[in-house]
Amino acid sequence: MLIEIPDAILRQAKVTENAVRLQIAIALFQEEIFTLGQASEFIGVPQLIFQKELAKRKISIHYDVEDFREDLKTLRSLA
Repeated sequence: MLIEIPDAILRQAKVTENAVRLQIAIALFQEEIFTLGQASEFIGVPQLIFQKELAKRKISIHYDVEDFREDLKTLRSLA
């Protein structure tokens, strides 16, 4: 899918293409449409960088008990 935003609109809004992509990624992540990995991939940064951006904005990551259990299972299988 391609969404075009004219450069003139970006200039008027005083926002960069990367800033718009970040805002879209954050919004879709908050709505639980994108996972952390998908949002990171969408903006082209490692997950840790995206997590830091979320932390700056005081947005928590979606990490529930089931995620914790899956992480434990993975860690046990690696041991």
